[in-house]
Amino acid sequence: MLRIPALQVLSPTSWDEAAQLLSRHPEARVLAGGTDMLPALKTGQVKTPTLISVSRLPGFSGIELTTGGLRIAAGTPLADLARSPLVPTALAVAAGLVAGPQIRRTATLGGNLCLDTRCRYVNQSPLYRQSLGGCLKSHGDTCHVVAGGTSCVAALSADTVPVLVALEAELDLVGPSGARGLALSELYNADGRQHLSLRPGELLRSVRLPRLEASTRVVYRKWRPRHSLDFPLVSLALRLDLDPPCVRDGQLVVGVLGPRPRVLPLTRLAGRPLDRELAEEIGRLAGSCRPLANVPYDEAYRRQRLEVEARRAALEIERLS
Repeated sequence: MLRIPALQVLSPTSWDEAAQLLSRHPEARVLAGGTDMLPALKTGQVKTPTLISVSRLPGFSGIELTTGGLRIAAGTPLADLARSPLVPTALAVAAGLVAGPQIRRTATLGGNLCLDTRCRYVNQSPLYRQSLGGCLKSHGDTCHVVAGGTSCVAALSADTVPVLVALEAELDLVGPSGARGLALSELYNADGRQHLSLRPGELLRSVRLPRLEASTRVVYRKWRPRHSLDFPLVSLALRLDLDPPCVRDGQLVVGVLGPRPRVLPLTRLAGRPLDRELAEEIGRLAGSCRPLANVPYDEAYRRQRLEVEARRAALEIERLS
């Protein structure tokens, strides 16, 4: 039986206290729902002497309308997002596709946005990994996915990220120096070892979504072998801003390529009618992305699947319009 190692758990009751504790304990990890953190502690993929539980912080969970759009507290369970009538449909769909029902009732939006990167090598047991030794992400200097690789390409597999980037989400962060805002698209960098651009001691307090125009459509597509539990092996969010019956602007946000999502602008499609020909072109654009062998399944198949899912997303928007 795998057990959680001995550690201390700190439970602050204010955001300022939480930020100060995290600043004083830089080796600590933040605990919200724990659905990803606790298994990682058991397998030794995460090693820390301290957890900072944020579940007692004021405003930890909740969804509310604001004058500018929508505010979602970082501790809001994914199950609440999946069934809330206030949440944009694409985000509700993405939240409802995470893992299974029991996990979604505990897992939080903030935890999904700050999810650690995954790799087919490092996300194995220590017994499995000891045959080749450490990697760039785990006590070594060699990438076992990309021959001769000098940077970690472990993939961000969070379902809600592509949708929220497409929705132009803004983050409300709290740190020892106070609060600041940050576009979600700027949260991630290209280093799979430390892919979050949070400052020391910073915590995610909430996510703000601007109000969508009535003519904007966003669709999320995910592929994985099993219809529950599995992380996505292909994920994308397609946003199209329409001047019916034509496209005015848009973007395609692709996940599971590396440590950060890839954003492909669709400005060049402006003035084009929303039809099957346009869907085919969006599919070909998605196919220009090159998945790596950082997650299971053949990368050539995943590239082809990415093209198919992008085309299906465009056709779904056509039906919705």
